[in-house]
Amino acid sequence: MAKAAIVGGSGFTGGELARILCRHPKISLSTITSRQHPGVKVSKVHPYLQGFVDIRFDEKLNGRMDYDIVFVATPYGASMDVIPDILKNGIKVVDLSGDYRLKDPNIYRKWYGIDHKDPKNLLTSTYGIPELFKNDIVESQLVANPGCYPTCAVLALAPLVAEGLIESRVIVDAKSGTSGAGMEPTKLTHHPNCGANVIPYKVGSHRHTPEIQMALDMMSGGASEVVFTPHLVPIVRGILCTSYVHLAKSASHDDLYSVYEKYYADKRFVRVDAVPSIPSVVGSNYCEIGYEFAGNGNVVVMSTVDNLVKGGAGQAVQNANLMLGLEESTGLDFPGLGV
Repeated sequence: MAKAAIVGGSGFTGGELARILCRHPKISLSTITSRQHPGVKVSKVHPYLQGFVDIRFDEKLNGRMDYDIVFVATPYGASMDVIPDILKNGIKVVDLSGDYRLKDPNIYRKWYGIDHKDPKNLLTSTYGIPELFKNDIVESQLVANPGCYPTCAVLALAPLVAEGLIESRVIVDAKSGTSGAGMEPTKLTHHPNCGANVIPYKVGSHRHTPEIQMALDMMSGGASEVVFTPHLVPIVRGILCTSYVHLAKSASHDDLYSVYEKYYADKRFVRVDAVPSIPSVVGSNYCEIGYEFAGNGNVVVMSTVDNLVKGGAGQAVQNANLMLGLEESTGLDFPGLGV
């Protein structure tokens, strides 16, 4: 049984990690840290975990560092303060913060507004979409868990990009539930503002833009242009990405299906259907993808994930499974809620 810890477990993502790991047959959750709630029972902050996670938050990891895997779910900027010491102890790490996703420190500075403090580990980290980069993840000590929007958009577009079927410019229109904004309420997520509204935000400046571009370039070996606009919609969980692309060469609906079938035939958590459904994936680690032709050579690719599971904690556990030599679906093979 592998021994795991969560650093920064008081938010939605930390709670979701604990929810999944408490029923994992091969990973034992021994420690959850929180600087805000040291000594407080985890189930006091996350009441749904009562009877499942009956431990208290620690202020920091134990000095023995006797963990096999550590999940770091702190805000960006904080994880690179703690991860170097964890790695020095030979412990595998999955970082959910965003600090180790963008390989270029200058691009990180541009989009995150701070200097990267750990460029050495940044260069050796692995970008963790298991369906696309499994072989690298298996060999990695540090995996950068992708953002929720990039997971949804990149899984939808990667097969087309890898096969050179579309032009380099991609337009991604994305809509996400309010849990993506975190546990602390803000003016944007206050119910009277968002409860009956669709709100575009961070237009042209969202940090997931360069991440989507980087991942697509990793698949194509070329330079993609990504126009990404996120929207907040009045649901709690789930993301719908609608991506607009133009074919670089003629292809039929069946041609595109063959491409998706080739890439995802043996991928447990990707379903290629006609029209993706948010309720079908909420609560699960699945991504649903669909596509339709629109006009002359235009393709509309639609995709859905649960932002807290496949877009966060579930994918982190999927990565950890691979890093620990386990079947990647272990502890994750359950359906969505459907409603």
